[in-house]
Amino acid sequence: MHDVPFTDDELLAYLDEMLPVEKMAELERQLRSSDELRRKAAAVAQRRENGAHTVAQIWRTSRLSCPTRSRLGSFLLGTLEAELTEYVEFHVRTVGCRYCAANLQDLEAELDRQPETKQRRRKFYESSAGYLRGADDE
Repeated sequence: MHDVPFTDDELLAYLDEMLPVEKMAELERQLRSSDELRRKAAAVAQRRENGAHTVAQIWRTSRLSCPTRSRLGSFLLGTLEAELTEYVEFHVRTVGCRYCAANLQDLEAELDRQPETKQRRRKFYESSAGYLRGADDE
């Protein structure tokens, strides 16, 4: 397989674990076999350590393009406007933002637990209601 060159921004995204999984795996494979790529990655990391920041890096590390957790929740519930829904789809599935994908996965798990939580709260309330009514009768 022919080695694919990686940009400085991609190397920085790799160091921040912000690349899509497939691209991370490919870069790791190439890092293992290429001294030149390892030197380039080290130089990029050193420039960042020395304070040489780019707009792209600041944008990426500050997650300025990431939807809020609230907006991701609305996406899961299907209550976002069409434009925002398309953006979240693009951001998570095409761009491959691992941070937002993890947030979505967490929110999905939370949604799955909700019926169980509601049932537990109802049982707790029902078991406590008699005690509370007894306090009023005294």
